Amino acid sequence: MDTTWKSITWRQFGAAIDMLDNAMLACPDHLWTDRSRQPEFWYAAYHTLFFLDYYLSDSSEGFAPPSPFTLTELDPAGVLPERVYTKDELRAYLEHGRRKCRAKIAALTDEMVHQHCGFERRDMSIAELLQYVMRHVQHHAGQLNLILRQTIDSAPQWVGRAKDGLDGG
Repeated sequence: MDTTWKSITWRQFGAAIDMLDNAMLACPDHLWTDRSRQPEFWYAAYHTLFFLDYYLSDSSEGFAPPSPFTLTELDPAGVLPERVYTKDELRAYLEHGRRKCRAKIAALTDEMVHQHCGFERRDMSIAELLQYVMRHVQHHAGQLNLILRQTIDSAPQWVGRAKDGLDGG
């Protein structure tokens, strides 16, 4: 697989993850834990990270998020987690997702990009699923930045490309 394409894909996907991280870092504690807001800031971040992790897996079979997270996000009833996850917990989950994303892109082969993604709910190739998930992360990073702008009149700057390369450096 062309290393240039993989590097470009990582730089843009990583930038979306960096924007999510920056929004999480910029969120003041009172907004992070404000359960009266819809959507709740912490929950929008969690939802994004859960599906980043989920869709970077090979399939739903055997998927389990790292502790303390559970599979409640897959409940069709829309059950929220039992408690507000802390910023530190979600930033650790973000780093898990960043590593998993980088490894997934680095391991891509010409054959893999055309294969079905492995998720029945998504009728698309692995390559298209990567783009889909990148758009999902960026969508919610934008949503969180809007919440920040509306509530504290400040939001992080746009990230043009990931702070690190596909090799982690």
